[in-house]
Amino acid sequence: MPSRRDLIRMSAGEVRAYLAARRRIIVVSNGPGGLPHPVPMNYGLDDDGRIHITSFARSQKVRNLERDPRAALLVESGETYAELKAVIAYAEAEILRDPDEVAHLMRLIRANESLAASIGDAMTAQVRASIAKRVAIRFTPFRYVSWDHAKLEGFY
Repeated sequence: MPSRRDLIRMSAGEVRAYLAARRRIIVVSNGPGGLPHPVPMNYGLDDDGRIHITSFARSQKVRNLERDPRAALLVESGETYAELKAVIAYAEAEILRDPDEVAHLMRLIRANESLAASIGDAMTAQVRASIAKRVAIRFTPFRYVSWDHAKLEGFY
């Protein structure tokens, strides 16, 4: 008989579909005092399944990742036990500073349609100034942990 853990684990395809359908992720970096530093962020996926966020270059999370590029990323959903789904991605972070690359990757991030529409040839001065202060962070996952309690079909 398979373990309960094996029953609720998502396949690689299910993980990819779940991450593609969500928009908010908790990024956990290693803080300056050694404590975890969790922050909610909007994110996007590229064609290779890497996770992208953008942040101001001087933010605490960027400083943390400059010191230690390892991070844990959590996406979760569900209100009741039977609905709980989550993916934890353990990843290496790469900080991208080129403004053109930052602007390009901001289009992947699913904050809202108006953000994506504001980044293009007709960018406002405000958006252009914001991009100059930002970085993009590309997370390349090397391990996933996942669960989908709906797979238990009400039997716990």
